[in-house]
This record gives sequence, C-alpha cells and structure tokens, in this order.
Amino acid sequence: MQTIQANNRGTRFIEISDEHLSTIQKYNLFRQLASSHGIIDEDVLEKLRLTIRSLIASQEEDSKDLLDLCIDVIYHKDMKAFGLNQLYLLYSDWIKQNPEKEEIEEE
Repeated sequence: MQTIQANNRGTRFIEISDEHLSTIQKYNLFRQLASSHGIIDEDVLEKLRLTIRSLIASQEEDSKDLLDLCIDVIYHKDMKAFGLNQLYLLYSDWIKQNPEKEEIEEE
C-alpha cells in the first residue's frame, strides 16, 4: 500500500494499492490521459471518470476491480487534478520498478 498526496498543501492523502495500479494498467486508463501539453487538470480528471463509467457500463463480466478503483481512488472525496497527477507519477514509477508489468502493457 502506497500513499499519494492529494493536494498542494500536503494535508490530504489517498492510499493506493498494487491492485489499483494493476487495474489502471489492465484497462490502459492512463494511455493518452494528459493533454498534448502533458498537463493534468480537472477536465482530464473528469474525462477519466467518464471513461471508467463507460467501461463499467459496457462490461458484461464482473468489474469489481474498476469499482474498487472508483470508490477508493478516482471518486475519493479528496481526489483532484493534483492527486491525479501524483497517481500518474506513482503509476509511472510502479511500471519502471516492475518491468514485467510494462511488457503486458505494450502487448
């Protein structure tokens, strides 16, 4: 379990598990997430939320992993654009530390 800072002041935090990171990787949720300038803002967060909602609605099989990600992280009361940027950085580090995970993503 890891923790990301959810706001600029460092007063809010969100716990992230490896399962959350695996779900992000499984559904390629961060692929082309940021704008062409690499900026993650509130619009990007809203786009991610809508994408996940759409995935859940279209799933015929169990989507418990997506629901857990939504409840615990993406729709967390403290999640803002700053927190999403921190999550993106954590995910990037996680992929670098787990090269076998990156191979799956590239396939």
